[in-house]
Amino acid sequence: MLSKAQISLINSLQHKKFRTEHSLFLVEGIKSVLEFSHSAYKVQKIIATSDARTKLGKIPHNIKLEEISNADFNKISSLKTPQGALALVELPSNGHINVEQLSGKHTLVLDDIQDPGNLGTIIRTAEWFGIPTLICSRHTVDAFNPKVVQATMGSLSRVEVYYVDIEKFLTGISLPTFGALLEGQSIYRTSFGQEGLIVMGNEGHGIRHSLMAEIDTAVTIPRIGQAESLNVAVATTIFCSELARQKLE
Repeated sequence: MLSKAQISLINSLQHKKFRTEHSLFLVEGIKSVLEFSHSAYKVQKIIATSDARTKLGKIPHNIKLEEISNADFNKISSLKTPQGALALVELPSNGHINVEQLSGKHTLVLDDIQDPGNLGTIIRTAEWFGIPTLICSRHTVDAFNPKVVQATMGSLSRVEVYYVDIEKFLTGISLPTFGALLEGQSIYRTSFGQEGLIVMGNEGHGIRHSLMAEIDTAVTIPRIGQAESLNVAVATTIFCSELARQKLE
């Protein structure tokens, strides 16, 4: 049975302030809990109902597991349909990004993405297309927000996410920089080479004006119909798909 203090701690991790204070974040759902349990992340504890415990199978011996009732689990779950498994995971100590680790590959740079679902989908898409690192502006939604973690379906356990001052970051890097814009050369006529940064903008305002001087090539997804714009997660998927196509040719 969970104490009131434990329930209060877990519920507080819905908010970034307390995630930072306790250096913990939540992972909920059987698949996601399993993914993080077998990753480089340090899982402090798994909390599960009896049914979920069976579905989790063998958990690494160094991870504590506490079994609780369905009623207690409902007090800590943020899902409309709880799956009965939740993990307390330590925040990674990602320091300064090592620019050398970005050479020879493509990296997504996210400028003030606000929607947790969009960021979660982008992280999941990045893993699918073999992009191991995301660079986010400081005002991009927190990757360890429970809604983001849920949307990644475990991919966050294998994709590194860094938060930086993007203006300083882009100014100090020599890699080719491509910006996703409404006006630019067609993505299908753009050679992305073997390395570079792909900058994706905010849902409502796109890439901020102050970053435009750092964009080497403006790239657009040709519009054939009448839609005003594309969802940023969808646009990112199209960019990632084109990068993969060019590499596989």
